[in-house]
Amino acid sequence: MSLLALLDYASVLVFALTGALVASRAQLDLVGFAFVACLTAVGGGTMRDLLLDRDPVFWVGQPAYILIASGAAALVFFTAHLVESRYRLLIWLDSFALSIAVAAGTGVALAQAQPPVIVVLMGMMTGCLGGLMRDVVCNEVPLVLKQGELYVSCALAGAVAAVIATGLGLATLTALGLCAIVCWGLRAGSLIFGWRLPVYKSRPPRTRG
Repeated sequence: MSLLALLDYASVLVFALTGALVASRAQLDLVGFAFVACLTAVGGGTMRDLLLDRDPVFWVGQPAYILIASGAAALVFFTAHLVESRYRLLIWLDSFALSIAVAAGTGVALAQAQPPVIVVLMGMMTGCLGGLMRDVVCNEVPLVLKQGELYVSCALAGAVAAVIATGLGLATLTALGLCAIVCWGLRAGSLIFGWRLPVYKSRPPRTRG
């Protein structure tokens, strides 16, 4: 199994678990669990593959991805009630899924020798879109858009780190490992230490004297 396929499998599994946890919070049935889990698991990778003109899209060429996501949904459906804090588990699983998926998307674009800007955007898209779709469909406040929290910026930093590493001549495996570490480290810091970016604050219009 190639490194890129392994990253895709890992991100599909972990993102599917987060999708199923959100479905449990919405109290959906088993089919609803599977739908949300699959949407979350393959949403970002699907957009990546369509934009990069990969034929076929990764889960169409290998339907095992859908089976893995559906299996994860079934597992959560029957065990979610055992978890004391599903939201806390959700945000931590999501942080791991984000870092793996950003590395996967970055790796795919690097393998196609895409320009650095496209590599970074594909990494961010792969990491962020599935979770955004999940939260919107289940009427949750998207983690991607939580005020001040580091999320998309984590994906950006991880993908940029990989581009810089490959530009310095480091091996792809090392670059993608650095990508995942930087992305997860920033996200974990945001969750544990409250790291934030400045947010826009409106100001009253100036009055003329």
